[in-house]
Amino acid sequence: MHPETPTEPLPIATVNVGMTVVDRDGDEAGTVTAVQMPGTDVRPDVVAGLAEELMGAGYIRIDGTGFLSNDTYSGGDQISKTVEGDPGVVELRVTRGDLHRAT
Repeated sequence: MHPETPTEPLPIATVNVGMTVVDRDGDEAGTVTAVQMPGTDVRPDVVAGLAEELMGAGYIRIDGTGFLSNDTYSGGDQISKTVEGDPGVVELRVTRGDLHRAT
């Protein structure tokens, strides 16, 4: 038996640098500054273990918004969908607090 092949691309495949990121509550989390597809060899700036998880799932780096914000990462599996536009929007399945902070 063969596993089903998805007919829709992974949501991360439609993410572009410059898109606005909003969390599941609709709060703005920042702007996409990098996109890495699943299986990448590019290691994110997070602790060991988590870095390998993100590399396997693919990830986006987000330039945070707000006072004293720093960059965060969202795993490809945390992306709900993208909305086309200028600059376009990435909608997450998680809240801003669930994103992984850069070290």
